[in-house]
Amino acid sequence: MRELKFPQSESKRRLLEVAEQLFAEHGFQTVSIRDVTQLAKANVAAINYHFGSRNGLIALVVTLTITPVNEERIVRLDTLEKKWSGKAVPLEEVIEAFVRPLLSSARKTGLSEPLFRRLLGWIFSMPLETLPQAMEDQIRNASDRFSRAIAKSLPSVSAEDLAWRIHFVTGAMIHMLLHQEMLHQLSNGASGNPTMDALLGRFIRFAAAGLRDGAEPEPIEKKGPQATFNF
Repeated sequence: MRELKFPQSESKRRLLEVAEQLFAEHGFQTVSIRDVTQLAKANVAAINYHFGSRNGLIALVVTLTITPVNEERIVRLDTLEKKWSGKAVPLEEVIEAFVRPLLSSARKTGLSEPLFRRLLGWIFSMPLETLPQAMEDQIRNASDRFSRAIAKSLPSVSAEDLAWRIHFVTGAMIHMLLHQEMLHQLSNGASGNPTMDALLGRFIRFAAAGLRDGAEPEPIEKKGPQATFNF
């Protein structure tokens, strides 16, 4: 997995750190160039100088945030598929390979865990056409790889039904990343304040149940002498 280069210029680094924080807190639509430069104590022209434009700044934030996540996802899936030697990977393990990189990436950033979680949620909710082309291609590749792995784990689910199930699960993931605080308020604190690790564990169980609902049970692989006879 390659290591992304973080900007070396101190002023550029400061602008990027402030932008990440503001985008995580408020989303990409509402944060202006002036918001970023005021908090960073920089000139408005510094955005154009370092990033070319507001869109250039957003593109860099998205790239630095999402690339390590998607690269780790692919590495994990490659490892699982090698481990299972061409057989279907258990569904829970596929989902875990997809969501666990959200946690490991959070631990490498300067943002707090809740803010990093929100930043991911905002990015995953962006329309594909608004992303840099390289990011769109990267996300499509990861989506295709994991969709095929899930389809192999659930052979009795039709392609159309599976596409919608994955869509629903993806929406649930985005909601989980963005709205933990809202749930805490609506539930009057009953939801608690779980760590991201605990939250992902709950999500994996929920997602597996939703994807598997109504699917035919997977046949148990026979071992020993019984494997020769189908009785």
